[in-house]
Amino acid sequence: MCGICGIIGPPAAGDEWQETVGAMMKSLAHRGPDDAGLTSGKGFAFGHRRLSIIDLEHGKQPMQTVDGRYTLVFNGEIYNYLELRNQLIQQGSRFRTFSDTEVLLQLLIRDGEQALELLNGMFAFAFHDSETGKWLLARDPFGIKPLYYSKKGDSLYFSSEIKSLFSASDIRPRQNWKALQHYLTFQVSLSEETLFDGVKKVEPGCYIVGNRSGMQKIVRYWDTNYQIDNHHTEEYFKDRLLTLLEDSARLQIRSDVPLGAYLSGGLDSSSVASMAADHLGSSIKVFTGRFAEGPAYDESAYARQVAEKIGAEYLEVVPTAEQFVDCLPKLIYAMDEPVAGPGLFPQYIVSSLASEHVKVVLGGQGGDEIFGGYARYLIGYLEQALKGAIFETQEEAQHIVTLSSIIPNLPLLKEYRPLMQRFWHDGLFDDMDARYFRLIDRSPDVETLLTADARRAYNREEVFADFQQVFNHPDTKSYVNKMTHFDLKTLLPALLQVEDRVSMAVSLESRVPLLDTRIVDLITTMPPQMKFQGGKTKYIFKQAVKNLIPAYVMNRKDKMGFPVPLKEWMENGIVRDFIHETLLGKPSRDRGLFDPKALEDLIVKEKTFGRQIWGALCLELWHQRFIDGGMA
Repeated sequence: MCGICGIIGPPAAGDEWQETVGAMMKSLAHRGPDDAGLTSGKGFAFGHRRLSIIDLEHGKQPMQTVDGRYTLVFNGEIYNYLELRNQLIQQGSRFRTFSDTEVLLQLLIRDGEQALELLNGMFAFAFHDSETGKWLLARDPFGIKPLYYSKKGDSLYFSSEIKSLFSASDIRPRQNWKALQHYLTFQVSLSEETLFDGVKKVEPGCYIVGNRSGMQKIVRYWDTNYQIDNHHTEEYFKDRLLTLLEDSARLQIRSDVPLGAYLSGGLDSSSVASMAADHLGSSIKVFTGRFAEGPAYDESAYARQVAEKIGAEYLEVVPTAEQFVDCLPKLIYAMDEPVAGPGLFPQYIVSSLASEHVKVVLGGQGGDEIFGGYARYLIGYLEQALKGAIFETQEEAQHIVTLSSIIPNLPLLKEYRPLMQRFWHDGLFDDMDARYFRLIDRSPDVETLLTADARRAYNREEVFADFQQVFNHPDTKSYVNKMTHFDLKTLLPALLQVEDRVSMAVSLESRVPLLDTRIVDLITTMPPQMKFQGGKTKYIFKQAVKNLIPAYVMNRKDKMGFPVPLKEWMENGIVRDFIHETLLGKPSRDRGLFDPKALEDLIVKEKTFGRQIWGALCLELWHQRFIDGGMA
C-alpha cells in the first residue's frame, strides 16, 4: 500500500519535472512512511511513497527494467502474485525480487493492458515505455485504490490523492458544479467527476492508454455480467460461493507484516474475521468501536462474542465528541472531497487503534452491495410486490418477490419508518429508476435548504438523467440487479474511498476480501429470485457462511452500520458549538449556497441518523479547506 504520483508529457520533458513531482510526493507521505523514490526520463517523471508489506527489503519503487526502458509505479497488492510469478518463471522470466510489483512489471511488458485480466488484487498504477512513448494508467475493478488525473496542455498529471495534484503550480482547486449537484443529492459524485473542476478520477475497472501525442482512449476492462445462469442449483451456488470466499481470504492474508481484522459484530466483518482466523491457524487481533451514548450506538456485545468464538484478541475504542470536533476538519482534508456518511469518523478512530498493533487489516466492505444487504432493497420490492399483485404486472419477466413471500421478512423495516414515509409520499408505482432515485436521495428536501440563487442553479432533472445512465445501464430487467449495480458503481467506491483514506491517514493497509471479481461474477449471474429469495437480505451469503457465524449474529435484525450519535451531540456542548460556528458563520453565509435560516431550523429538527446536517457540514468544511484561498 502506497502513494503514487507523476507527470507524463512531451519527450523533451522529464527531468525538469522532478521538483514538481517531489512536491507532490510530500503530500502523500502518510501513505508511505517507509520509503520514497523518484524516477524521471524521456517524457515522464514518477514518484512513489512506500508502505512496505511484501518483500520489505527489495520492493523499492518506481521500478524499472535493467535497461531503463520500462518504468512502473504501483499502489496496492496483487494477491495472486505468487501464482503469476511461478507461471512467468516457467515461461523463462527471471526475477530480481520477491515483490508483487516486479510480477506486475513483467506481466505488463509481456501482455500490455491484457495483463489486467490476470490480476486478483486492489491496485492503481502507471506504466511507461520510454522506447515507444506508450503509457498506461489503470485502476482495480471496484475502485479500492484511488487514482486521479488532470490534463494541462500536453501533459497529464496523476496521483493517488487530489491534494497532491495541487502541488503542481498550474493546477488550482476550483469547484465543479456538476459534481456538486451530485453531492447535494447522493453525497457522492457519479462517473469520473470529482468536486474539483478539471480533476477526473480513473473509474473502477478502467484504464487509460496514451502515447507521446497524449491520451488516446479510456477502456472499461471489467464490468458486471448479468447473463443469468439458470442451469445450476441453489446448492451449487452456495457451495461455490463458500469456496470463493475462503480462497479470497486465503489470498488476502498474504503479508510479510502483522495482520488483523475489523470486527463490528455484523455479518460481513464477522465472516471475514472468521475465515481469516481459520486460515491463519493462530490468534488474530480484531478491532471494534462503540459509542457511550446508548445501545443504539453500540454493537460491541456481538463483536466480543464473535471474537471469543474464533479465538481472537479483542481490542476496543470509544470515540468521543471532543475527538469528533478535533478530527473532522483534518479528515475532510485527508478525504479530498466531502464524504458519504458520518461513519468516516469512527472508522478513522478504529483504524488509529489498529495501526498501533498491525500494519494490515481486513474488513467486510462490499457485502451489502454484492449480496443485497440494504433495507432499501426490501422497501423497493415491497412496492414492486404490491404493484404486481394489484396490476398483475411482469416488469421483470418473472417477479422474484411476491407479496405472500415478502411478508415474513418485513419486520426488518421497523427502524426505517421515516424512509418509508418519505418514499411513499408520492410517485407510488412509478418506473423502477424513478423509485430507486427516491430511495437513495440523501437530501430529498435539499432545495428548501438552498439560497434562491443556488436553487435556480440546481438542476434536479440533470441529476436524474446522470443517475439513469448508471441505473439503466446493465443488461438486466431484474430490479435487485439494477439496484445493486448502481450501488456497486457509485456508493461502494465512495465507501472504499473512506476505507482507503482513514487507513492511509494512519499508514495502515486495508484489505476487503469480499471484493473479488470471481465472487461478484458468480452473484450477478445467479438467478435473482435465488439471490433475493422472498426479499431476504443477503440470502445466499447467509446460506454459504451459516456454519462459520454464530446464530446470534446470523439472525440479527438490528443492522447498525456504525451510526454516530450526531443528533445527541448537537443538543449541547462542543459539537453543537462546532456545527453552529461552521454552518452559520460568516464564510458559510457569504458563500451563498445554503440558506442560514433553513440551516438553523434543520439543526433543531434533524432526525436521529439524519444525513442532511452531515452533508452540509462536510461540504462547508471542504469549501473552507480547499476552495477558499485555494488551499493556502
